[in-house]
Amino acid sequence: MKKSKINIVWIKRDIRSQDHHPFDIAEKSVHPYLSIYVFEPSLMAYPDTSIRHLQFQYHALIQLNQKLQPYNKAVNIFHSEAVPVLEIIQQQYEIVNLYSYQESGIALSYNRDKNVQKFCKENNINWSQFQRDGIVRGIHNRTGWDKQWYATMHSPIIKNDFTLQEPLILNNPYPLSDMMLENLKNYPPSYQPAGENFGMKYLQSFVNGRGQFYSKHISKPNESRLSCGRISPYLSWGNLSIKQVYQTIYNAGKIAKAAKEKSNFVNILSRLKWHCHFIQKFEVDCSYETQCINAGYELLEHTINTEYIDAWKKGNTGYPLVDACMKCLEATGWINFRMRAMLVSFFCHHLFQDWRAGTYHLAQLFLDYEPGIHYTQFQMQAGTTGINTIRMYNPVKQSMDHDPQGIFIKKWLPELSKVPTAQIHEPYKMSIMEQEIAGVIIGKDYPFPVVDIVEAGKSARKHIWGHKSNETVKQENKRILAIHCR
Repeated sequence: MKKSKINIVWIKRDIRSQDHHPFDIAEKSVHPYLSIYVFEPSLMAYPDTSIRHLQFQYHALIQLNQKLQPYNKAVNIFHSEAVPVLEIIQQQYEIVNLYSYQESGIALSYNRDKNVQKFCKENNINWSQFQRDGIVRGIHNRTGWDKQWYATMHSPIIKNDFTLQEPLILNNPYPLSDMMLENLKNYPPSYQPAGENFGMKYLQSFVNGRGQFYSKHISKPNESRLSCGRISPYLSWGNLSIKQVYQTIYNAGKIAKAAKEKSNFVNILSRLKWHCHFIQKFEVDCSYETQCINAGYELLEHTINTEYIDAWKKGNTGYPLVDACMKCLEATGWINFRMRAMLVSFFCHHLFQDWRAGTYHLAQLFLDYEPGIHYTQFQMQAGTTGINTIRMYNPVKQSMDHDPQGIFIKKWLPELSKVPTAQIHEPYKMSIMEQEIAGVIIGKDYPFPVVDIVEAGKSARKHIWGHKSNETVKQENKRILAIHCR
């Protein structure tokens, strides 16, 4: 019996219905199409992945399927590796075209794609991969990249129109298990809600007023939760495209009357470009995940201190702002950029731990985990690129500057809720009587600092800044500048 010809739309980090090139091409083809999403065991077991990521993906898919349902279409969800899924579809249909976006992911996902490419070649399947968010595959330096990125951002947004299709029957031998489904459905309400609709709501609320204090509050751990864009999870999992966000904010900026309002829009647009700038770095070289991009910093030795690492992960360092950020991340999956930078700086500088001992923990906590941003930013804050200014964030100073009343600290560290404002940033300096009055005994109810911040800072500067003069570091700087900074 001759098999029916179909196309496949493979959804990855693009869980949306609009500004979606693969859907657009599939709708215009003469062949009907199946949409698929694959929860791959190899990627799920990788140390950068956590249940919160999978839950966000699942709930975004449920919302997408609600949009597709009127057209007798749905994203078919599998729990398997990608090639076996294509094999089982190929047994039931003749796959003519496979449509997807390129994925700037870790080496594991890139190798997966090479296996898919091999399968397609062996089965005469044409695989069309479309450029994602202005990220260009195959370039060897950044010459002309900025101009090309802006051209992409100002190109027309795809308006996806879906047509009614006769349902395609598919036998799926790789369904989600009942236990996995139960875990995926149990999405905590403390996380941002998943899906295209919610992404649009966050975007619209930002341009319609929520972003009026964007620039003023961008560094504040508490206030930024309202005034920042808060669209990063929707970008990371593709519920929104960068182009959709860019044009919405750009157009809002054109009609804004107040100079301060225009400035807020300009500032967030610049960060959208930096978003793609760092993903482009990772697209060119995904070794950012596992190796110092400046090989000279592999020569800087660190002694692994499991007590320090454990204290940092659990929010028990004795430095209130560090610990509050970790508790907040654990509960909500989001903190602002400066607090992320401070966490990495404290880990790599004051605790003087190898950056690789902390990357996966934060990757799992960030609901908006994006490999291309995560590893490149981690190394920049760790000071292992050689080409960026080494910023050492003193958590006490950051606390005083950006949470002066201790509102954020007290929210996430309730054991410090009665500590006077004057002492909230350094509660370990309180006398025993002051501790008793505040209802917190340092060393019992809240830990002593794991390191002396002043001495640890001096030691880190000596080691890290001193290493910049290493000959290998200097030679590597020239190589990195030639590739990434034109």
